[in-house]
Amino acid sequence: MAKGPSRHIDAHRHIGVLPAFPFYGGPPVNPDVNARATIEELIADMDREGTERALVIPNYGVPDPSHSFALNDLVLEASAKSDRISAALWASPRPQDAELTDRSLALASESGVKAIKISFLLGGSAEDPECQVQLDKVFATAKANNLVVHVHTSPGAASDIDKVGLLVERYADETPIHLVHFGGGVSGHIKLIGTRFFDWIEAGKKVYTDLTWSVGFAPQWLAREIDRRGIGGDRVLFASDQPWGEFAGEYARLVDATGGGELTGLVFHDNYERLYG
Repeated sequence: MAKGPSRHIDAHRHIGVLPAFPFYGGPPVNPDVNARATIEELIADMDREGTERALVIPNYGVPDPSHSFALNDLVLEASAKSDRISAALWASPRPQDAELTDRSLALASESGVKAIKISFLLGGSAEDPECQVQLDKVFATAKANNLVVHVHTSPGAASDIDKVGLLVERYADETPIHLVHFGGGVSGHIKLIGTRFFDWIEAGKKVYTDLTWSVGFAPQWLAREIDRRGIGGDRVLFASDQPWGEFAGEYARLVDATGGGELTGLVFHDNYERLYG
């Protein structure tokens, strides 16, 4: 095992407890068993992990997004309470969430806010004309306030990198985009590492990523391509995605892939500091 970093910062984790939901036709369940309801619990987790700082996002996943919008207040409270915590606001590309998204974007200038999070898991698509007004608002707000836009990626449906990649093409010349989960599966990893991620960087796109949820081969291959091409080492960030991810596995995987050298320092702390301050 390679030597771990001298310090680490978490670029993507969540706070908030969601109601149980009958996913996939089963009984109501709470799969995010490590969800934290309070700021004190969140900071206690960070202390146990040795996590220096974190970008904290409202928890989400159940089909009713009002729960995640309501957690924007908790995220702002957390960032005000501790200088170890920065806030990412929950917003939505769906036209039916327009009023809630407007309220969320009105908070973008609040102290401690560093990012806006959107996802197509609950509906909408980057290629849906009905979502375009909301997407334009999100990215205009991010640009005006020097914020990063976090976008969930995973294989299939509206979160496929082919569709989410449209946002990179449209907006990432001016606004940094953090592609959460690096495509989220085999197809996304191969498309991104094979060429697309590096093509975007060479084209001047402000594109960043984390490797939470990534399939086994991806971190090692990405690290090798970064070394071979000589670009991209400044675009990858360590993240835990707690409570949907888990710290120990994400940490060990990236330490092993980055080898304990210069890339390890970039991924675990330097890139966060450059992107989020």
